[in-house]
Amino acid sequence: MHSSGRWFGDSRTAREIEQQPATWIRVAETVRRARPDIERLIGPPDRRIVLTGAGTSAFIGQVVARDLARHLGRPVEAIATTEIVADPLAVVVDDRPIVLVSFARSGNSPESVAAADLLHRLTPGLRHLVITCDPGGQLARRWSGDGNAVVVTLPDEVNDRGFAMTSSFTGMALAALLAFGVDVDVEALARAGTAVLDGAAEHASAISGAKPARLVFLGSGPLRGLAREAALKCLELTRGEVVGIADSALGFRHGPKSVLDERTTAVVFLSTDPHARRYDVDIARELVQSLGEERVVVVGDAPELAGARIWPVLSPPGAPVAGYALLAVIAAQTTALACSLALGVTPDNPFPEGEVNRVVQGVVIHDFVPPEVS
Repeated sequence: MHSSGRWFGDSRTAREIEQQPATWIRVAETVRRARPDIERLIGPPDRRIVLTGAGTSAFIGQVVARDLARHLGRPVEAIATTEIVADPLAVVVDDRPIVLVSFARSGNSPESVAAADLLHRLTPGLRHLVITCDPGGQLARRWSGDGNAVVVTLPDEVNDRGFAMTSSFTGMALAALLAFGVDVDVEALARAGTAVLDGAAEHASAISGAKPARLVFLGSGPLRGLAREAALKCLELTRGEVVGIADSALGFRHGPKSVLDERTTAVVFLSTDPHARRYDVDIARELVQSLGEERVVVVGDAPELAGARIWPVLSPPGAPVAGYALLAVIAAQTTALACSLALGVTPDNPFPEGEVNRVVQGVVIHDFVPPEVS
């Protein structure tokens, strides 16, 4: 498919990546209508806010938690449903009321349904904000109409039909920011997203053309969640043939750096936070020394980084760090797609034998019996 200088192949995955800026406008309108109900649900500042989901949906919480905490002036915790289900008492540590924000593309993942039910049973007064892409999913049906819950169902086009979550990731992340009142100029963000897409073919093809066996993604603070999502997209769309690895800019030196070899390409997401950015720049320079200029890609506005390959992703003035992440993830998505196509993998169905599924299978939810207090 050739359009506006873009080339992503003819697949649902490609179309769902390309449509993202347009869908953000419609997501904003959906959330605007739900805002009065969401404000009533959130309640006073003594309520803990816990962001949850599994896989990509868990990474949404990691990306937006920092901006929500700064905006609300209270702690916001990102805890995956997979952790809640396995160890609920690590979450329920006191009697403070909780607002549980569940992110779910389908709402049918066993852990997503179980985590909400489990915390509802263990936490008196628990309130639920469900942000989902499927009104017919179990999570939406379970909590629709409940007096202590608000279900926000995003526009149908955000409900990805491809194997990997793309539109649903950025749509739900943006919805979370807007739901809690974070100031985002959505039209400016959409224009910036279109600009990233217009240059994506060149940059993504250059990365896939180097035939990396490993792609390392690094980001600081909330961008570590972005790095984890980028690594997952790489694994999913290449059927694991390109190994995706994620870490923080500072954490990477503490052992994970061992992964570097002559077939590794490193991608550094430059934070828009001036302090965090210094550490991103430091690791990018170090990686250039280790891997060479051709195998280090810096995503962002990086005039001080001569030597690395720059993928210019420009965030609108005043946008939160999570807003930049929605732009930078397009670079990760198109890179994963380019690598998939270069390997001859079908991106819409990279696992035709069913080894990995869109909605996780094989999970047994065990009854939780709280220990007796002596």
